[in-house]
Amino acid sequence: MGKLIVTAFVTLDGVMQAPGGPGEDVDAGFEHGGWLVPYADDDFGSLMTRIFEETADHLLLGRRTYDLFASYWPLVTDENNPIAVKLNAMPKYVASRTPRTLEWHNSHLLEGEAAESIARLKGELGGVIMTQGSSDLISTLQQHDLVDEYRLLVSPVILGTGKRLFSGGATPVAWTLTESRATGSGMQYCAYERAGKPEYGSFALEEQE
Repeated sequence: MGKLIVTAFVTLDGVMQAPGGPGEDVDAGFEHGGWLVPYADDDFGSLMTRIFEETADHLLLGRRTYDLFASYWPLVTDENNPIAVKLNAMPKYVASRTPRTLEWHNSHLLEGEAAESIARLKGELGGVIMTQGSSDLISTLQQHDLVDEYRLLVSPVILGTGKRLFSGGATPVAWTLTESRATGSGMQYCAYERAGKPEYGSFALEEQE
């Protein structure tokens, strides 16, 4: 059974739209593209290299993120760039409602409804299936309780608008913090693993009998 890890760049208010540049995603008139870039220091680079080199066996992407990656990473042929080497070689699975040809090496189109095809993929693959970006796809994963772990890189900025990591409809799940560290620029990295169903209590004093 594959383990599905959501890796996401988010702001303090949970926005994950267009972290890498103004033109990445302008849906709903989003004007804050590129908000991650000022915080992408050497610590961030080392952290992302570690995540891809040591963690990911398969990459799961939505259509928009796949197109963005496929237009850039195949052009990075430097063998000293470990992220490029890993991304260009590893199996990539794309959830898209539109039939299409995928030209990036080792890319595979998932057929049928995304939730069903991804659940089936988890049953067929071993190792780690990791997402990057793909906010609409992540929402589907959350609604169908398919996420096993989150790896969040939280930048110290609030935008107020934009697509959010948790936009509603997620299945209730409790999580355990397994790793946390800060980069020199103030970005916070947190990893969370599933810990079963949420538990509930109350701070109110019990009524006296």
